[in-house]
Amino acid sequence: MTTDTPVFLKDAQDLLTEQGFATSNIWYHGTSTALVDSIQEQGLKRSGDQALKEAAKKTMATIGDDHYSETTEPVFLTQSKELAFYWAQQTVRNRHVRIEGDEQPVVLSVTLPDDINSAVKPDVGAASLLMVKEGENYMAFLAAIYQANKQPVPSIDLMKADRMDYLNLLGMAYIDQDLPANVIDLICE
Repeated sequence: MTTDTPVFLKDAQDLLTEQGFATSNIWYHGTSTALVDSIQEQGLKRSGDQALKEAAKKTMATIGDDHYSETTEPVFLTQSKELAFYWAQQTVRNRHVRIEGDEQPVVLSVTLPDDINSAVKPDVGAASLLMVKEGENYMAFLAAIYQANKQPVPSIDLMKADRMDYLNLLGMAYIDQDLPANVIDLICE
């Protein structure tokens, strides 16, 4: 699978080893340009894309499901700008289905102090995502990154994998708290 990740976001060559992606207190979050102003003002909020949630609620009401209830999702993070860009593209695609506008994928840098950084967890819940088409696409994208950086492509059983494999090999993490705007920076070329 090829990618159109901008060169300035390609950081796998600096992070990827045989053990997977290195971690630090710097994380990345992929999103849409439509959400940047709000994030820069309010920070990253759990289940923060209110416009998309409202559109989903309206869609469910249209088809007669008036018992739709929102779930609170954590803030999803990754240790790689390259992986965050992939998820930013998915965010733009998902928003485009329900919301009109000219949106572009963007990557945010999140620098966490040690006390907050210790709350970042491997996203083991991603196992269910990785079993559907969207997850298959991510795994193909990830395999291409490993191959481009001359590292062995991870072969893991998603249901039996060690928790840390989701973080180290797949670059999938989350934090179950809102993150303040002062730890977030927009990454620009």
